[in-house]
Parts: sequence; structure tokens; C-alpha cells
Amino acid sequence: MIKIQNLSLKLGKFELKNINLEINAGEYFVILGETGAGKTILLECIAGLHKYSGKIFIDDIDIGNVPIEKRNIGLVYQDYALFPNLNARENIKFGLKIRKFSEEVINEYVGEISKILKIEHLLDRNVENLSGGEKQRISLARVLAINPKILLLDEPLAALDPNTQTEIKTFLKKIHKERNLTTIHITHNFEEAIALADKIAVMHKGEILQTGKAEEIFRNPRSEFVAKFTGAENLFEGMSRVENEIAIIDVNGINVYSTNLNEGKVHLLIHPENILLSKQCLLSSARNNFKGKICEISKIPNKEGLIKVVADIGIQLAVFITKQSFEELNLNISGEIYVYFKASGVYVF
Repeated sequence: MIKIQNLSLKLGKFELKNINLEINAGEYFVILGETGAGKTILLECIAGLHKYSGKIFIDDIDIGNVPIEKRNIGLVYQDYALFPNLNARENIKFGLKIRKFSEEVINEYVGEISKILKIEHLLDRNVENLSGGEKQRISLARVLAINPKILLLDEPLAALDPNTQTEIKTFLKKIHKERNLTTIHITHNFEEAIALADKIAVMHKGEILQTGKAEEIFRNPRSEFVAKFTGAENLFEGMSRVENEIAIIDVNGINVYSTNLNEGKVHLLIHPENILLSKQCLLSSARNNFKGKICEISKIPNKEGLIKVVADIGIQLAVFITKQSFEELNLNISGEIYVYFKASGVYVF
């Protein structure tokens, strides 16, 4: 297990601020954040490339004074960091030679990892003539050949085209499972994090804002930044008051009801899949019901079979419905619509 306690570091004008994380053995842990959040610097602290205040433990051992070469950690950078004067085979061999393995063992390891990553045909190629995906696989092979206990991945998919990203994601999942590697993967892409992570930490301006499973972070963000960064729809600010064990939240003059009994200035989030649309006024147990007009209809990227409908009820609400429901309702821009959602479906923070 990796345990990071109160880790802080100042580099010029940038700071890592009191980082606390626990990463279980064998876990695929993704650190998610925008460019400049401090993700790479945090990885480099774990790898031993920076001096910091606080502590990093691996299996209850403080590694602050453990030399880089004895940490049994592999770091793969976004730009591959391959040696241009060496071919693919010699790049993969490099770490093994430094560790003074015999040529027989080195060739065995190179053969094994090359087969796993399907790069046998690339071994005698000049790395400068390889594609981005090929370079990334060589970079992964070089690190995996030394059989690290912990794998650190710095935006490994960022420079790749969509098809190659899918291919490398498949390799990463396979290797992680087969080797039971503790993996820390940093990215700015929430979809990538969802596809790979057992657990996610969201980072912003040198701080960890929230940690949890992808579904938990998406459905229950603890800050406006996390909600926006994970692509939340229907995020509003309002003033909340509690009456008769229900919160009434004024959002631009519209009263929205919630079972989250927060008072004062709040943010509220209504997930689009929790909203019901109807062309007729219905008798419903939903506390929130409004009449409005449709102002937008569009497809949803990466979600085939769903349609996004935006209804203006005084505030604009995005609603996700199936293509079948859309066709049955025969919805059109400027058409009249009734909107329903339960008070329990309004998340407040």
C-alpha cells in the first residue's frame, strides 16, 4: 500500500499543498485534473525526483531516503522519453543492463514483455521512426521489463489518436490484471479515468479536492470545480431554506425542492437521467413539476441511443431520454413540455 501524508512542495510559484492519499496494493488509481494541477510533480515525488515535506510510505516503509533505483517503481512519461540513439530493443534493455542482469536474462525479459505488448516486429527499429502508439508501447515495455512493484503513468494516452488510445487502454488493463501492479495513472480526461480506475482523486491547483469511485465523484461532487470538471449537467447556485423537513431552493426565482437539508447559499445538481418529460400534465408524486418549452434537441457524444433535450422552465434543464421515448413523445423545438423530478434527486452541496 502507498500512503502519502501531509506532502507539500514549493517549486517556483507552484505548490503542492498538504497531499494525503491512500492507494491500496494492486489498485488502479487515477489522479484527475487539468493541466498545471500538479499531477506530474506528485508522481515525481513518489518516484524520488523531488525533495518534499511530509511522508510517503510504501508497505509501511518511509521511502524519503530510499534511493530512486531501490524503490522498484517504473515511471512512464507522456512524451515517452526514449533514447533516440538506441533502437527499440536497446531501449527496453536499458534498465535491465543498469541493474546488471545477465544477457540471457535480459533477452528472456525483453522477449516476454515484447510478446505481451505485441511489439516483436518493432525491436530492431529506430525509435524515431515509430508512431506515437508504437513509442508508447516501447516506453511501457522498458519500464515493465524491470518488473516494478508500482507503475506510474504520466498522461500515457494524451498524445495518441482515439484508436491507439483504445488499444493502449486494453494493454494497460491486461498488464495491470496479470501482474497485479499498483498503478497510479494521471490524466485530464474523465472518460479515460472512468474506463480504467478502481478509484479516482481529483486534483486542482496543487490540492486533492475529492477521492472516491468514479460513480461517487460524478454523482456526488463536493465542490463546484469537481462538478464542472467531470462534465455535470444542470449545475446551479441558489439560496436554500428548510421548511417542514424539506429544502426549498430559490434558483433565479424558481423554487426547487430537495431532501438535502442544507441552508444558505448552495450549489445544486440535478442529473439529466433523473428527470421525466411529458407532453401532458401528470398526477405525480414528484415534488418538482414545471411547465416549460423545449429550446434544444441534440445527440449525446459516446452515448448512442440517448437524446439530450433542453427544457426552459425559467432555468434551462438538460434531460436525457431514449430515442424510443423521443420518437413516442414527438418532441420539437419550441414545443410545450412538462418536467418532473423528485426532491430526492436534487443533490445539494
